[in-house]
Amino acid sequence: MPAFRLTPAVADAFPDTLIALVTATGLRGREPWPDTTAALADLEQRLADATWHPADETDPRIEAWHTAYRSFGTNPRRIRPSVDALGRRLAKKGSLPRINPSVDSYNAVSVRHGLPAGAFDLDHVIDDVDIRYADGSEEFTPLGEPDTVEHPKPGEIIYADTAGVLTRHWNHRDAHRTRVTEDSAHVAFILETVHATRDGDLLKVAAEELRGLLAPHTAQTAVHYLSPARPQATA
Repeated sequence: MPAFRLTPAVADAFPDTLIALVTATGLRGREPWPDTTAALADLEQRLADATWHPADETDPRIEAWHTAYRSFGTNPRRIRPSVDALGRRLAKKGSLPRINPSVDSYNAVSVRHGLPAGAFDLDHVIDDVDIRYADGSEEFTPLGEPDTVEHPKPGEIIYADTAGVLTRHWNHRDAHRTRVTEDSAHVAFILETVHATRDGDLLKVAAEELRGLLAPHTAQTAVHYLSPARPQATA
């Protein structure tokens, strides 16, 4: 089982970081997930009724990520945090993409709570995963672009295992190698905040909500938390 580690340099730079690691073993991605279907439909209906709208860059939750991105040299209006991009897409189109039940579940939770989310198929992760600063030598193949190889800029925050980069710009885009499909059976889902003093309780609510969507369709779930005080957890 891989360990996830928040490296000391990142912990020092972002001392209020809290990351939820929601793990699921024995996922059944090819059966109906009615609760996830209902969660997506509810968000879209509330948006249509003008009773709710996704967090945008004026929201403190998104603003904190824009500030974080700028600190490591990424322009957040050109390369947006995942939750910012997802919320903008929902606001523009009125609907969220349907990818597969696992991805749809974390997308629904992410946009509902204004927190970045992602996931890795642990059967394709090589050794442990570090949340660290890139040195510029790493390779990244973006989701959906299996023939593309990018190199993160030195100083960019990444998720990386020993074989390469799993996520660029902290949470902007995941890798093709560890993408979650209908057949992914062992998955680590990630929810994040860099302002736990304000949003830590919200993150914990979101993690349990995601766990609730996953639980009927998996053999086992667990929730772990990474922070500067507790920088490692095993998936």
